[in-house]
Amino acid sequence: MKLASFSTHEGPSFGIVRDHQVIDLGKRLNGRFADLKSLIAADAFDEARRVATSGASDYPLAEVALLPVIPNPGQIFCVGLNYAEHVKETNRETTENPVIFMRVPSSQVGAGQPMLRPPESTQFDYEGEIAVIIGKGGRRIAEQNAWDHIAGYACYNDGSIRDWQRHTGQWGPGKNFYRTGAFGPWMVTSDEIAPNATMTLTTRLNGQQVQRATTDMLIHGIARQIAYLSTFTPLAPGDVIVTGTPGGVGAKRNPPLFMKAGDVVEVEVDRVGILSNPVADEA
Repeated sequence: MKLASFSTHEGPSFGIVRDHQVIDLGKRLNGRFADLKSLIAADAFDEARRVATSGASDYPLAEVALLPVIPNPGQIFCVGLNYAEHVKETNRETTENPVIFMRVPSSQVGAGQPMLRPPESTQFDYEGEIAVIIGKGGRRIAEQNAWDHIAGYACYNDGSIRDWQRHTGQWGPGKNFYRTGAFGPWMVTSDEIAPNATMTLTTRLNGQQVQRATTDMLIHGIARQIAYLSTFTPLAPGDVIVTGTPGGVGAKRNPPLFMKAGDVVEVEVDRVGILSNPVADEA
């Protein structure tokens, strides 16, 4: 099942995406759930599936504006330096534990929405990644149980303002400029992707492949990330883990390849779909 957050002329909602159509669960479930995060927290996926069996849809997909999959996550954790090729191109060393930084919700847009290059920098870089959406919260989750805590998976572009990222040893400023990242187009529920299944991640800039990797190349796997994060903080339904980018980032190419207004960047995860965004200059 593909679940998305979106807005229409009637306001924000969420629903099921099927055959280029959208079933509005906000309407169909009589407003019982405020948003997708609430549906996840209530573990109401079976109820959503029953609504989907009616066969009717509410909107063509092309007529809704997709929002970040979870527009209001409590926490967005990002894992850095988690593919060997990316570690090598950045001249860093593999770490015993995951490198963690945070993003804020306002730094994200949904599929089809412009990723904004701020006027403070021309070093706007792409980072294709796979996002994990937490379904069942917990603290000190054992690695062998981590898969039971996943609601689904989505595509993510951890857009980065590289010179601001390098201001200090802390990466936060370069990772949190307004509307520089993208999260979508939807989440595929975890019942459709087996635990530890190999997923292929590809990033394209203006149709040219710039990154490609598979999840079996992760240094710290998804279950390890959930176990590590939940050790120092409770995870909650709707929290997001962005699992790492492979080699091929624009800053490490010769010459550097940064995004500019008019570009189109795509992040594809073979078991999820394609997250496509234009790039624009922030007004």
